[in-house]
Amino acid sequence: MDVLDLARLQFASTTIFHYFFVPVSIGLALIIAIMQTMYVVKKDDTYKRMAKFWGTLFLINFAVGVVTGILQEFQFGMNWSTYSRFVGDVFGPSLAIEGLAAFFLESTFIGIWVFGWDRLSKRVHLLSIWLVSLGTILSAFWILTANSFMQNPVGYEMVDGRAQMNSFSEILLNPHVWSQFPHVLLTAFATGAFLVVGISAWKLLRKQEVEFFKKSFNIGITVATLASVIVLFTGHQQAQYIVQSQPMKLAAAEAQWNTSDDPAAFNVFANIDTENRVNTHELQIPGILSFFAYNEFSGSLKGMNELQAEYEEEYGPGNYIPPVKTIFWSFRAMVGSGSVMLLLGLLGIFLARRETLVKNTLYLKVMVFAIALPFIANSTGWIMTEMGRQPWVVFGKMKTEDAVSSSVTFNEVLFSLISFTTMYSILAIVTVFLFVRHIKKKNHNVPEIDQQNEHDPYDKEGTNIVS
Repeated sequence: MDVLDLARLQFASTTIFHYFFVPVSIGLALIIAIMQTMYVVKKDDTYKRMAKFWGTLFLINFAVGVVTGILQEFQFGMNWSTYSRFVGDVFGPSLAIEGLAAFFLESTFIGIWVFGWDRLSKRVHLLSIWLVSLGTILSAFWILTANSFMQNPVGYEMVDGRAQMNSFSEILLNPHVWSQFPHVLLTAFATGAFLVVGISAWKLLRKQEVEFFKKSFNIGITVATLASVIVLFTGHQQAQYIVQSQPMKLAAAEAQWNTSDDPAAFNVFANIDTENRVNTHELQIPGILSFFAYNEFSGSLKGMNELQAEYEEEYGPGNYIPPVKTIFWSFRAMVGSGSVMLLLGLLGIFLARRETLVKNTLYLKVMVFAIALPFIANSTGWIMTEMGRQPWVVFGKMKTEDAVSSSVTFNEVLFSLISFTTMYSILAIVTVFLFVRHIKKKNHNVPEIDQQNEHDPYDKEGTNIVS
Protein backbone atom coordinates (compact mmCIF):
# COMPACT_ATOMS: atom_id res chain seq x y z
CA MET A 1 0.00 0.00 0.00
CA ASP A 2 1.09 3.57 -0.64
CA VAL A 3 -0.08 6.99 0.56
CA LEU A 4 -2.93 7.05 -1.96
CA ASP A 5 -4.23 3.65 -0.86
CA LEU A 6 -4.16 4.63 2.82
CA ALA A 7 -5.82 7.99 2.14
CA ARG A 8 -8.60 6.29 0.18
CA LEU A 9 -9.05 3.63 2.87
CA GLN A 10 -9.27 6.30 5.55
CA PHE A 11 -11.80 8.39 3.66
CA ALA A 12 -13.89 5.32 2.82
CA SER A 13 -13.97 4.02 6.40
CA THR A 14 -14.79 7.37 8.00
CA THR A 15 -17.42 8.18 5.37
CA ILE A 16 -19.20 4.85 5.71
CA PHE A 17 -19.15 5.13 9.51
CA HIS A 18 -20.50 8.70 9.36
CA TYR A 19 -23.23 7.61 6.97
CA PHE A 20 -24.51 5.09 9.50
CA PHE A 21 -25.88 8.07 11.44
CA VAL A 22 -27.02 10.46 8.72
CA PRO A 23 -30.00 8.47 7.36
CA VAL A 24 -31.07 7.54 10.90
CA SER A 25 -31.29 11.24 11.80
CA ILE A 26 -33.28 12.04 8.66
CA GLY A 27 -35.64 9.09 9.09
CA LEU A 28 -36.18 9.42 12.85
CA ALA A 29 -36.82 13.16 12.62
CA LEU A 30 -39.65 12.55 10.15
CA ILE A 31 -41.19 9.72 12.19
CA ILE A 32 -41.02 11.72 15.44
CA ALA A 33 -42.71 14.64 13.67
CA ILE A 34 -45.48 12.28 12.51
CA MET A 35 -45.93 10.91 16.04
CA GLN A 36 -46.11 14.37 17.56
CA THR A 37 -48.58 15.47 14.89
CA MET A 38 -50.83 12.56 15.87
CA TYR A 39 -50.51 13.64 19.52
CA VAL A 40 -51.66 17.17 18.67
CA VAL A 41 -54.48 15.98 16.40
CA LYS A 42 -55.75 13.01 18.44
CA LYS A 43 -54.91 14.45 21.90
CA ASP A 44 -53.61 11.01 22.89
CA ASP A 45 -50.69 11.22 25.34
CA THR A 46 -49.36 7.88 24.07
CA TYR A 47 -48.11 9.62 20.94
CA LYS A 48 -46.43 12.28 23.07
CA ARG A 49 -44.59 9.57 24.98
CA MET A 50 -43.66 7.92 21.68
CA ALA A 51 -42.19 11.18 20.38
CA LYS A 52 -40.11 11.51 23.55
CA PHE A 53 -38.98 7.88 23.57
CA TRP A 54 -37.78 7.89 19.97
CA GLY A 55 -36.60 11.48 20.36
CA THR A 56 -33.97 10.36 22.87
CA LEU A 57 -32.53 7.92 20.33
CA PHE A 58 -32.60 10.67 17.72
CA LEU A 59 -30.61 13.03 19.98
CA ILE A 60 -27.96 10.39 20.71
CA ASN A 61 -27.65 9.59 17.02
CA PHE A 62 -27.56 13.27 16.03
CA ALA A 63 -24.77 14.07 18.49
CA VAL A 64 -22.56 11.23 17.28
CA GLY A 65 -23.30 12.11 13.67
CA VAL A 66 -22.09 15.66 14.23
CA VAL A 67 -18.81 14.46 15.75
CA THR A 68 -18.13 11.99 12.95
CA GLY A 69 -18.99 14.59 10.32
CA ILE A 70 -16.51 17.10 11.74
CA LEU A 71 -13.70 14.55 11.78
CA GLN A 72 -14.50 13.58 8.22
CA GLU A 73 -14.11 17.13 6.93
CA PHE A 74 -10.60 17.38 8.38
CA GLN A 75 -9.44 14.97 5.72
CA PHE A 76 -9.99 17.42 2.88
CA GLY A 77 -7.11 19.49 4.21
CA MET A 78 -5.07 16.59 5.57
CA ASN A 79 -4.99 14.00 2.81
CA TRP A 80 -6.71 15.65 -0.15
CA SER A 81 -5.33 19.18 -0.24
CA THR A 82 -4.63 19.03 -3.99
CA TYR A 83 -8.27 18.15 -4.57
CA SER A 84 -9.41 20.88 -2.16
CA ARG A 85 -7.42 23.53 -4.04
CA PHE A 86 -8.76 22.33 -7.38
CA VAL A 87 -12.45 22.21 -6.48
CA GLY A 88 -12.74 24.39 -3.36
CA ASP A 89 -14.32 27.38 -5.10
CA VAL A 90 -17.16 25.14 -6.32
CA PHE A 91 -17.32 22.66 -3.44
CA GLY A 92 -16.98 25.24 -0.66
CA PRO A 93 -20.25 27.18 -1.05
CA SER A 94 -22.40 24.05 -0.81
CA LEU A 95 -20.60 22.91 2.34
CA ALA A 96 -20.80 26.41 3.81
CA ILE A 97 -24.54 26.69 3.18
CA GLU A 98 -25.05 23.22 4.64
CA GLY A 99 -23.25 24.25 7.82
CA LEU A 100 -24.49 27.82 8.21
CA ALA A 101 -28.10 27.30 7.11
CA ALA A 102 -29.29 23.69 7.24
CA PHE A 103 -27.21 22.54 10.23
CA PHE A 104 -27.95 25.72 12.21
CA LEU A 105 -31.66 25.21 11.46
CA GLU A 106 -31.45 21.66 12.80
CA SER A 107 -29.47 22.60 15.89
CA THR A 108 -31.57 25.63 16.82
CA PHE A 109 -34.91 23.88 16.58
CA ILE A 110 -33.61 20.71 18.24
CA GLY A 111 -32.90 22.90 21.26
CA ILE A 112 -36.36 24.47 21.05
CA TRP A 113 -37.94 21.03 20.74
CA VAL A 114 -36.02 19.51 23.67
CA PHE A 115 -36.66 22.37 26.11
CA GLY A 116 -39.99 23.59 24.79
CA TRP A 117 -42.36 20.80 25.86
CA ASP A 118 -43.83 22.77 28.79
CA ARG A 119 -42.94 26.26 27.56
CA LEU A 120 -44.54 26.47 24.10
CA SER A 121 -48.01 25.86 22.78
CA LYS A 122 -48.58 22.43 21.26
CA ARG A 123 -48.70 23.75 17.71
CA VAL A 124 -45.60 25.92 17.99
CA HIS A 125 -43.73 23.05 19.60
CA LEU A 126 -44.92 20.73 16.83
CA LEU A 127 -43.60 23.21 14.27
CA SER A 128 -40.14 22.98 15.84
CA ILE A 129 -39.78 19.23 15.20
CA TRP A 130 -41.01 19.62 11.62
CA LEU A 131 -38.34 22.30 11.11
CA VAL A 132 -35.77 19.89 12.54
CA SER A 133 -36.89 17.34 9.95
CA LEU A 134 -36.66 19.97 7.22
CA GLY A 135 -33.16 20.87 8.39
CA THR A 136 -31.96 17.25 8.12
CA ILE A 137 -33.37 17.06 4.59
CA LEU A 138 -31.72 20.34 3.55
CA SER A 139 -28.39 19.16 4.97
CA ALA A 140 -28.58 16.09 2.75
CA PHE A 141 -29.47 18.22 -0.26
CA TRP A 142 -26.49 20.56 0.07
CA ILE A 143 -24.03 17.73 0.64
CA LEU A 144 -25.39 16.01 -2.46
CA THR A 145 -24.96 19.16 -4.57
CA ALA A 146 -21.27 18.99 -3.71
CA ASN A 147 -21.06 15.26 -4.39
CA SER A 148 -22.93 15.65 -7.67
CA PHE A 149 -20.29 18.06 -8.94
CA MET A 150 -17.78 15.23 -8.54
CA GLN A 151 -20.05 12.94 -10.55
CA ASN A 152 -21.14 15.46 -13.18
CA PRO A 153 -19.17 18.75 -13.07
CA VAL A 154 -21.28 21.73 -14.21
CA GLY A 155 -21.48 25.48 -13.55
CA TYR A 156 -17.73 26.16 -13.52
CA GLU A 157 -14.82 27.42 -15.58
CA MET A 158 -11.12 26.64 -15.37
CA VAL A 159 -8.95 29.52 -14.11
CA ASP A 160 -5.22 28.96 -13.50
CA GLY A 161 -5.72 25.21 -13.27
CA ARG A 162 -8.56 25.45 -10.74
CA ALA A 163 -12.32 25.06 -11.09
CA GLN A 164 -14.20 28.27 -10.29
CA MET A 165 -17.97 28.52 -10.06
CA ASN A 166 -19.56 30.68 -12.75
CA SER A 167 -23.19 29.58 -12.36
CA PHE A 168 -24.68 28.74 -8.96
CA SER A 169 -27.99 27.89 -10.61
CA GLU A 170 -26.32 25.18 -12.71
CA ILE A 171 -24.91 23.67 -9.53
CA LEU A 172 -28.42 23.56 -8.04
CA LEU A 173 -30.02 22.27 -11.24
CA ASN A 174 -27.34 19.65 -11.87
CA PRO A 175 -29.32 16.67 -13.22
CA HIS A 176 -27.24 14.34 -11.07
CA VAL A 177 -28.56 16.09 -7.93
CA TRP A 178 -32.15 15.55 -8.90
CA SER A 179 -31.44 11.96 -9.89
CA GLN A 180 -29.64 11.20 -6.64
CA PHE A 181 -31.41 13.32 -4.00
CA PRO A 182 -34.87 11.64 -4.05
CA HIS A 183 -33.26 8.20 -3.90
CA VAL A 184 -31.00 9.09 -0.97
CA LEU A 185 -33.85 10.81 0.89
CA LEU A 186 -36.23 7.85 0.57
CA THR A 187 -33.55 5.39 1.69
CA ALA A 188 -32.99 7.58 4.76
CA PHE A 189 -36.70 7.49 5.61
CA ALA A 190 -36.61 3.69 5.26
CA THR A 191 -33.52 3.46 7.49
CA GLY A 192 -35.10 5.38 10.36
CA ALA A 193 -38.35 3.46 9.93
CA PHE A 194 -36.67 0.05 10.05
CA LEU A 195 -34.88 1.08 13.23
CA VAL A 196 -38.23 1.96 14.83
CA VAL A 197 -39.80 -1.27 13.55
CA GLY A 198 -36.92 -3.46 14.72
CA ILE A 199 -36.79 -2.00 18.22
CA SER A 200 -40.59 -2.18 18.50
CA ALA A 201 -40.45 -5.83 17.42
CA TRP A 202 -37.86 -6.53 20.13
CA LYS A 203 -40.14 -4.97 22.75
CA LEU A 204 -43.19 -6.86 21.47
CA LEU A 205 -41.32 -10.17 21.66
CA ARG A 206 -40.81 -9.49 25.36
CA LYS A 207 -44.44 -8.38 25.81
CA GLN A 208 -43.29 -5.00 27.14
CA GLU A 209 -45.83 -2.17 26.76
CA VAL A 210 -47.53 -3.95 23.90
CA GLU A 211 -49.99 -1.21 22.90
CA PHE A 212 -47.28 1.47 23.00
CA PHE A 213 -44.92 -0.42 20.71
CA LYS A 214 -47.68 -1.72 18.44
CA LYS A 215 -48.48 1.90 17.61
CA SER A 216 -44.78 2.63 17.07
CA PHE A 217 -44.52 -0.45 14.87
CA ASN A 218 -47.53 0.56 12.79
CA ILE A 219 -46.14 4.02 12.09
CA GLY A 220 -42.67 2.67 11.36
CA ILE A 221 -43.80 -0.15 9.05
CA THR A 222 -46.02 2.24 7.09
CA VAL A 223 -43.16 4.67 6.49
CA ALA A 224 -40.74 1.82 5.76
CA THR A 225 -43.01 0.21 3.18
CA LEU A 226 -43.97 3.42 1.41
CA ALA A 227 -40.32 4.49 1.27
CA SER A 228 -39.22 1.06 -0.01
CA VAL A 229 -41.81 1.16 -2.79
CA ILE A 230 -40.84 4.65 -3.94
CA VAL A 231 -37.13 3.76 -3.74
CA LEU A 232 -37.71 1.26 -6.55
CA PHE A 233 -38.85 4.07 -8.85
CA THR A 234 -36.14 6.55 -7.82
CA GLY A 235 -33.49 3.86 -8.23
CA HIS A 236 -34.86 3.05 -11.69
CA GLN A 237 -34.71 6.73 -12.62
CA GLN A 238 -31.14 6.97 -11.33
CA ALA A 239 -30.05 3.93 -13.37
CA GLN A 240 -31.45 5.50 -16.52
CA TYR A 241 -29.54 8.71 -15.83
CA ILE A 242 -26.30 6.78 -15.30
CA VAL A 243 -26.72 5.15 -18.72
CA GLN A 244 -26.29 8.62 -20.25
CA SER A 245 -23.87 10.26 -17.81
CA GLN A 246 -21.57 7.43 -16.65
CA PRO A 247 -22.07 4.38 -18.89
CA MET A 248 -18.86 2.82 -17.59
CA LYS A 249 -20.34 2.63 -14.08
CA LEU A 250 -23.41 0.76 -15.28
CA ALA A 251 -21.33 -1.54 -17.47
CA ALA A 252 -19.17 -2.40 -14.45
CA ALA A 253 -22.27 -2.97 -12.30
CA GLU A 254 -23.34 -5.56 -14.89
CA ALA A 255 -19.84 -6.95 -15.51
CA GLN A 256 -20.51 -6.27 -19.17
CA TRP A 257 -17.19 -6.33 -21.02
CA ASN A 258 -18.50 -6.06 -24.56
CA THR A 259 -21.49 -4.31 -26.10
CA SER A 260 -24.60 -6.29 -25.24
CA ASP A 261 -27.06 -7.96 -27.53
CA ASP A 262 -30.39 -6.33 -28.28
CA PRO A 263 -32.23 -6.72 -25.92
CA ALA A 264 -29.66 -6.64 -23.11
CA ALA A 265 -29.81 -9.32 -20.42
CA PHE A 266 -29.44 -8.68 -16.68
CA ASN A 267 -26.68 -10.63 -14.94
CA VAL A 268 -27.97 -12.23 -11.75
CA PHE A 269 -24.63 -13.93 -11.19
CA ALA A 270 -21.28 -13.78 -12.94
CA ASN A 271 -17.88 -15.35 -12.34
CA ILE A 272 -15.73 -12.36 -13.31
CA ASP A 273 -12.19 -12.71 -14.68
CA THR A 274 -10.82 -9.17 -14.59
CA GLU A 275 -7.39 -10.13 -15.97
CA ASN A 276 -8.77 -11.55 -19.20
CA ARG A 277 -11.83 -9.26 -19.17
CA VAL A 278 -14.37 -12.05 -19.52
CA ASN A 279 -17.05 -13.73 -17.42
CA THR A 280 -16.53 -17.48 -17.29
CA HIS A 281 -20.04 -18.22 -15.96
CA GLU A 282 -23.21 -16.12 -16.07
CA LEU A 283 -26.82 -16.47 -14.98
CA GLN A 284 -28.91 -13.98 -16.96
CA ILE A 285 -32.50 -12.78 -17.30
CA PRO A 286 -33.11 -11.74 -20.95
CA GLY A 287 -34.27 -8.20 -21.70
CA ILE A 288 -34.31 -6.88 -18.13
CA LEU A 289 -31.23 -4.65 -18.49
CA SER A 290 -32.75 -2.99 -21.56
CA PHE A 291 -35.90 -2.27 -19.56
CA PHE A 292 -33.85 -0.77 -16.72
CA ALA A 293 -32.02 1.46 -19.17
CA TYR A 294 -34.74 2.45 -21.65
CA ASN A 295 -38.14 1.44 -20.20
CA GLU A 296 -38.60 -1.02 -23.01
CA PHE A 297 -37.42 -4.55 -23.71
CA SER A 298 -35.11 -3.53 -26.53
CA GLY A 299 -31.84 -1.70 -26.92
CA SER A 300 -28.20 -2.59 -26.32
CA LEU A 301 -25.62 -1.08 -23.96
CA LYS A 302 -21.94 -0.45 -24.52
CA GLY A 303 -19.44 -2.69 -22.79
CA MET A 304 -16.38 -1.71 -20.79
CA ASN A 305 -13.92 -2.58 -23.56
CA GLU A 306 -15.61 -0.23 -26.05
CA LEU A 307 -15.95 2.51 -23.41
CA GLN A 308 -12.28 2.08 -22.45
CA ALA A 309 -11.27 2.74 -26.05
CA GLU A 310 -13.53 5.82 -26.20
CA TYR A 311 -12.14 7.21 -22.93
CA GLU A 312 -8.55 6.69 -24.06
CA GLU A 313 -9.31 8.65 -27.19
CA GLU A 314 -10.95 11.45 -25.20
CA TYR A 315 -8.81 11.60 -22.03
CA GLY A 316 -5.52 9.98 -23.08
CA PRO A 317 -3.83 6.69 -22.17
CA GLY A 318 -4.82 5.02 -18.90
CA ASN A 319 -7.08 2.45 -17.29
CA TYR A 320 -10.62 3.80 -17.04
CA ILE A 321 -12.28 0.55 -15.93
CA PRO A 322 -13.28 0.70 -12.23
CA PRO A 323 -13.05 -2.25 -9.79
CA VAL A 324 -15.60 -4.48 -11.51
CA LYS A 325 -16.07 -7.19 -8.88
CA THR A 326 -16.62 -4.68 -6.09
CA ILE A 327 -19.17 -2.69 -8.07
CA PHE A 328 -20.94 -5.78 -9.42
CA TRP A 329 -21.52 -7.35 -6.00
CA SER A 330 -22.18 -4.03 -4.24
CA PHE A 331 -25.00 -3.35 -6.68
CA ARG A 332 -26.53 -6.76 -6.02
CA ALA A 333 -26.20 -6.39 -2.26
CA MET A 334 -27.97 -3.02 -2.49
CA VAL A 335 -30.80 -4.32 -4.70
CA GLY A 336 -31.16 -7.54 -2.70
CA SER A 337 -31.37 -5.71 0.62
CA GLY A 338 -33.90 -3.26 -0.76
CA SER A 339 -36.05 -6.06 -2.16
CA VAL A 340 -36.11 -7.92 1.17
CA MET A 341 -37.00 -4.66 2.93
CA LEU A 342 -40.00 -4.20 0.65
CA LEU A 343 -41.23 -7.77 1.16
CA LEU A 344 -40.86 -7.52 4.95
CA GLY A 345 -42.67 -4.19 4.93
CA LEU A 346 -45.63 -5.54 2.98
CA LEU A 347 -45.82 -8.58 5.25
CA GLY A 348 -45.69 -6.36 8.33
CA ILE A 349 -48.59 -4.23 7.14
CA PHE A 350 -50.57 -7.39 6.39
CA LEU A 351 -49.96 -8.82 9.88
CA ALA A 352 -50.71 -5.50 11.56
CA ARG A 353 -54.05 -5.16 9.75
CA ARG A 354 -54.95 -8.76 10.61
CA GLU A 355 -54.13 -8.09 14.29
CA THR A 356 -51.81 -11.11 14.31
CA LEU A 357 -48.53 -9.25 14.61
CA VAL A 358 -47.82 -9.95 18.28
CA LYS A 359 -48.55 -13.67 17.82
CA ASN A 360 -46.12 -14.02 14.89
CA THR A 361 -42.89 -14.33 16.86
CA LEU A 362 -40.88 -15.53 13.85
CA TYR A 363 -41.63 -12.34 11.94
CA LEU A 364 -40.82 -10.18 14.96
CA LYS A 365 -37.47 -11.96 15.39
CA VAL A 366 -36.66 -11.42 11.71
CA MET A 367 -37.51 -7.71 12.00
CA VAL A 368 -35.02 -7.26 14.83
CA PHE A 369 -32.23 -8.43 12.52
CA ALA A 370 -33.77 -6.55 9.59
CA ILE A 371 -32.55 -3.32 11.22
CA ALA A 372 -29.27 -4.07 9.42
CA LEU A 373 -30.82 -4.23 5.92
CA PRO A 374 -31.03 -0.49 5.14
CA PHE A 375 -27.50 0.04 6.47
CA ILE A 376 -26.24 -2.68 4.12
CA ALA A 377 -28.17 -1.13 1.23
CA ASN A 378 -26.92 2.39 2.03
CA SER A 379 -23.28 1.38 2.37
CA THR A 380 -23.13 -0.83 -0.71
CA GLY A 381 -25.04 1.79 -2.72
CA TRP A 382 -22.46 4.44 -1.89
CA ILE A 383 -19.60 2.03 -2.57
CA MET A 384 -21.00 1.45 -6.04
CA THR A 385 -21.59 5.17 -6.60
CA GLU A 386 -18.13 6.32 -5.56
CA MET A 387 -15.99 3.42 -6.77
CA GLY A 388 -17.91 3.27 -10.02
CA ARG A 389 -16.59 6.77 -10.80
CA GLN A 390 -12.97 5.66 -10.52
CA PRO A 391 -10.33 6.52 -11.61
CA TRP A 392 -11.87 9.99 -11.36
CA VAL A 393 -12.34 12.06 -8.23
CA VAL A 394 -14.02 14.72 -10.41
CA PHE A 395 -15.35 12.88 -13.42
CA GLY A 396 -13.38 13.70 -16.57
CA LYS A 397 -11.42 16.50 -14.85
CA MET A 398 -9.24 15.14 -12.06
CA LYS A 399 -8.05 11.63 -11.29
CA THR A 400 -8.03 10.32 -7.74
CA GLU A 401 -4.29 9.65 -7.86
CA ASP A 402 -3.71 13.36 -8.63
CA ALA A 403 -5.95 14.58 -5.78
CA VAL A 404 -4.01 13.30 -2.78
CA SER A 405 -1.85 15.71 -0.74
CA SER A 406 1.70 15.80 -2.01
CA SER A 407 3.30 16.63 1.35
CA VAL A 408 1.90 13.86 3.58
CA THR A 409 3.93 10.75 4.24
CA PHE A 410 2.88 7.13 4.54
CA ASN A 411 3.45 7.09 8.31
CA GLU A 412 1.45 10.30 8.81
CA VAL A 413 -1.58 8.93 7.00
CA LEU A 414 -1.22 5.59 8.79
CA PHE A 415 -1.18 7.42 12.14
CA SER A 416 -4.32 9.42 11.31
CA LEU A 417 -6.04 6.26 10.01
CA ILE A 418 -5.32 4.41 13.25
CA SER A 419 -6.33 7.45 15.32
CA PHE A 420 -9.62 7.97 13.49
CA THR A 421 -10.41 4.25 13.59
CA THR A 422 -9.79 4.18 17.34
CA MET A 423 -11.95 7.25 17.98
CA TYR A 424 -14.74 5.91 15.79
CA SER A 425 -14.60 2.54 17.55
CA ILE A 426 -15.00 4.27 20.91
CA LEU A 427 -17.89 6.33 19.55
CA ALA A 428 -19.54 3.16 18.22
CA ILE A 429 -19.27 1.44 21.61
CA VAL A 430 -20.65 4.48 23.44
CA THR A 431 -23.51 4.85 20.94
CA VAL A 432 -24.53 1.19 21.18
CA PHE A 433 -24.35 1.35 24.98
CA LEU A 434 -26.57 4.45 25.15
CA PHE A 435 -29.05 3.02 22.65
CA VAL A 436 -29.33 -0.31 24.47
CA ARG A 437 -29.65 1.33 27.89
CA HIS A 438 -32.47 3.57 26.69
CA ILE A 439 -34.26 0.80 24.80
CA LYS A 440 -34.21 -1.51 27.82
CA LYS A 441 -35.87 1.09 30.03
CA LYS A 442 -39.49 0.41 30.88
CA ASN A 443 -41.51 3.35 29.65
CA HIS A 444 -44.66 2.97 31.79
CA ASN A 445 -48.00 3.58 30.13
CA VAL A 446 -49.05 5.82 33.03
CA PRO A 447 -46.52 8.36 34.38
CA GLU A 448 -45.17 7.30 37.73
CA ILE A 449 -46.32 10.49 39.47
CA ASP A 450 -49.90 9.92 38.27
CA GLN A 451 -49.89 6.35 39.57
CA GLN A 452 -48.89 7.65 42.99
CA ASN A 453 -51.54 10.37 42.95
CA GLU A 454 -54.29 7.77 42.57
CA HIS A 455 -53.56 6.59 46.11
CA ASP A 456 -51.89 9.41 47.99
CA PRO A 457 -51.55 13.12 47.10
CA TYR A 458 -48.31 13.33 49.13
CA ASP A 459 -44.91 11.78 48.52
CA LYS A 460 -42.82 10.03 51.14
CA GLU A 461 -41.44 13.30 52.45
CA GLY A 462 -44.86 14.84 52.85
CA THR A 463 -44.68 17.18 49.84
CA ASN A 464 -47.99 17.82 48.10
CA ILE A 465 -47.42 16.30 44.63
CA VAL A 466 -50.61 17.61 43.13
CA SER A 467 -49.82 21.25 43.90
